[in-house]
This record gives sequence, C-alpha cells and structure tokens, in this order.
Amino acid sequence: MKNYKKEIIDKICYTELVYGRINKKLKLDFTNDKIEELVLAIISETDEHKFIKNGKNIYITDNFRNIRLTINSYTNRIITADKLNKMKKQRTANIAKQKNVIANCKQTEK
Repeated sequence: MKNYKKEIIDKICYTELVYGRINKKLKLDFTNDKIEELVLAIISETDEHKFIKNGKNIYITDNFRNIRLTINSYTNRIITADKLNKMKKQRTANIAKQKNVIANCKQTEK
C-alpha cells in the first residue's frame, strides 16, 4: 500500500478558489493560512487507513471533526472538504426513498 499521507503532507497544494470553497462548504470564515493549518492537522492526525483512493482522488475522513477532504492523487491538490453530517443525512434520505419505492412495488404486486 502506498504511503499517501507522507506524500500529501510533503506536496499538498491549493488553488485560490479552494479556500473559498472550503470556507463555504464547512461554514467557516478562515484566512488562507488557517485553512492550510486545518487541512494539515486533519491529514497529520488521521490514521493512514482512513485515506481511501478511489479513481484519481484520495478521500481523507476525519470523524473527530466530521470532515472529509478530497485530494487529487496525481497533483496532491486539495479539491474540496465536506461535512460528514451532511453526507450522512443525504445517505439516510436516499435509503428512505429506496425503502418507499420497494414498499410501493410490494403494494402494487398485491
């Protein structure tokens, strides 16, 4: 298994747009330096097994802060950060919709 953590810490980079995106998605009002500190803290404090590579992206999940970072694995550029609570609510809503569809199908079969 590749050591994504060390490589990301050594080579992480940011675009101007990502600072605004992170502030908006996490509902923060941090300076660029504070965002970089937060991202570095998340990466440093998260166990390597929480670094999941899927396609070209690496997802880093910090359950303590309820944040998931998305980083491009080729460029080590941070793409975005998401609140986990929001993602869990979306997943729960999707599961509820699926259950309703199944229930409706069963009623139609009767």
